[in-house]
Amino acid sequence: MLKKRDLHDAPVLFELMSHPEVFPYVRHKASSSDEFYFLTKQTIEAEDRGELVSRTILDEWGQPIGTINLFDIQESKGFLATWIGQPYFGKGYNQMAKEAFFEELFFQLNIEAIFMKIRRTNVRSMKAALKIPYVSIGNEAYPEVFSWINRTDDVYDLYVITKDQYLFHYYGEQNEEEMLEA
Repeated sequence: MLKKRDLHDAPVLFELMSHPEVFPYVRHKASSSDEFYFLTKQTIEAEDRGELVSRTILDEWGQPIGTINLFDIQESKGFLATWIGQPYFGKGYNQMAKEAFFEELFFQLNIEAIFMKIRRTNVRSMKAALKIPYVSIGNEAYPEVFSWINRTDDVYDLYVITKDQYLFHYYGEQNEEEMLEA
């Protein structure tokens, strides 16, 4: 379902990213396959430096269909960015990728909070975020982050998933302490 980013997938991912229903919502846009290859190389190097976490989303046959990333990691918190190629919309890949990614982030990489900044006009992403049962709106809980993402224009809402929310959802109140100690 997920694998570390590698340069071999760049041509396929570039084609999927270029679709007009995907391209406007991709954080690191590329106008050519060569540029996407270069951005992928930079992403891999940034992960090696601990600046981000980036994975390729795979379908059930192991073919690349999108990416999922945690950017701008500071104080064990970062921003989620996900995109899936248009032929794979509505097939459940986004939700499956997020579940696998959150497990890795919270249990292997010790991330404490995952932020999602979503344009108020991006209905598809808002619906996807609200399908996550342990997500909350972070506009008021994290006012400094909310101000930062809207520093030029007030166009984003902030959503957050904390490690505690995630643990509570999956393991319940009585098992939360056991999971935190593990």
